[in-house]
Amino acid sequence: MNEDLAVLSARIDRTNELLQRMLAEVAKTPSTHAIFVDAGYLYAAAGRLVAGTEDRRAFDLDAEGLIDALIDRARTVFADSRLLRVYWYDGARRRIHTAEQQSIAELPDVKVRLGNLNANNQQKGVDSLIRTDLESLARHRAISDAALLGGDEDLVSAVEAAQGYGARVHLWGIEAPEGRNQAEPLLWEVDSQRTLDLDFFKPYVSRRTAPAYEPMTGRPTRDDVRFVGAQVAAKWLAARGRDTLVELLPGHPYLPGSVDQELLVEAEGLLQYSLRGQADLRRALRDGFWDHLQAQY
Repeated sequence: MNEDLAVLSARIDRTNELLQRMLAEVAKTPSTHAIFVDAGYLYAAAGRLVAGTEDRRAFDLDAEGLIDALIDRARTVFADSRLLRVYWYDGARRRIHTAEQQSIAELPDVKVRLGNLNANNQQKGVDSLIRTDLESLARHRAISDAALLGGDEDLVSAVEAAQGYGARVHLWGIEAPEGRNQAEPLLWEVDSQRTLDLDFFKPYVSRRTAPAYEPMTGRPTRDDVRFVGAQVAAKWLAARGRDTLVELLPGHPYLPGSVDQELLVEAEGLLQYSLRGQADLRRALRDGFWDHLQAQY
């Protein structure tokens, strides 16, 4: 009996020794975090906050300086963790990098991932890219924490996927001049939430002095006009709010006369081209206007 107890005691001591070694190794292994930036949300929210517009062509963004600031902020939040990299998600026509996106891709510790950009300048496929990366990194234990700068409700599934593998997801938002620019279901799912304010973004966003729109030298294409329709819709929605949008939607595809006239005048000013008597371009203008409003609902 004494021999059995001695053997059992030796096994317990051996098990405790192995556990202590394992805990010591874990303690020496640093935690790792990554930053995930939805550039569409960033440009729209930061542009609105600092420059008063969501139109990228109306302001400049010092992406390099801003990314450095995000990395510095992450160092304070995740004090005992090392950075894996910054993931920058944006849209581009046919997924071909713009000059700005290429310069961002060349920055150290930054990975640019591109979705498509449709005729209305709306991103497609970005949310699924974020989910794929978040889930994969969490599954392979490449990260313990993820800082997610975004606001779309479609990101909820990405958050849930990463959390399912043990990663903590921290939502970073951008101060909204009024209301909220992040979906409530997304706020409910994350492990923590922080808001970056006007002072944080001011050094990196500056409104351009040159006109945002170049005058048209000839008859604009339907895509040109459709895009301007979407831009006018964004401005219209920002000024009037979602309640007015809810009242307008049942009338689709028709617009009240006053709204249609306002759309026409605004678009002609931006295009520097008269759309009077050009039914095909007027239809393209209304289509772009509706496309943007319906995408926001």
